[in-house]
Amino acid sequence: MNMLDIIGPVMVGPSSSHTAGAVKIGYISRKLMGEEIKKAKIHLYGSFLATGKGHGTDRALVAGLLGLHVDDVRIPQSFELAKGRGMEFVVDGIELIDAHPNSVKLELTGESGRELEIIAASVGGGQVRICEIDGLTANFCGEYPTLIVHNQDQPGHLTEVTSMLAHKSINIATMQLYRDGRGGNAVMVLECDQEVPEESIRWLAHLEGINKVTYLSLK
Repeated sequence: MNMLDIIGPVMVGPSSSHTAGAVKIGYISRKLMGEEIKKAKIHLYGSFLATGKGHGTDRALVAGLLGLHVDDVRIPQSFELAKGRGMEFVVDGIELIDAHPNSVKLELTGESGRELEIIAASVGGGQVRICEIDGLTANFCGEYPTLIVHNQDQPGHLTEVTSMLAHKSINIATMQLYRDGRGGNAVMVLECDQEVPEESIRWLAHLEGINKVTYLSLK
């Protein structure tokens, strides 16, 4: 047990799960996009949908997408801030299968036209899990620099990624591998102890058999 378990996160309330966790989901999603978000479709599920309005979950998610942190006093004004920055958004409900009660699906479009789809959950105490990225399982917490590589399910891609990280003296904290079927689409999620250089991410993205590279930087 640590102090966070006892007193909770430093945040703008009222709820660590429905407010602070929602801000963090939005913020991590913005970082994964890697650019300003121009359009956001926010689909609330379960308790997020049932009680989220009273807890400010909708405003908290928008605040995170704008880059605000959980202790920013402007969170209640996020709708107005979004309008001022030209970010369009809609909020509605959705049914998700086998999802955590505090879940949201985000369909995002960046200023360059890049699109990103996230399913995430707020699991309590301001902590979150990113559950899916672009339809494939992810499962990470956003507390580490995280490299997400979407690739064809072929031999050699894992070696390419881990060899690159070793060459850059980057230690892997956790690694998860998923695929939708043998020889189909696969994803590797690597939480790292150090930041991954931008040039290494670009190098990975141009390798044959790599479909997409997404990176969560904590800088």
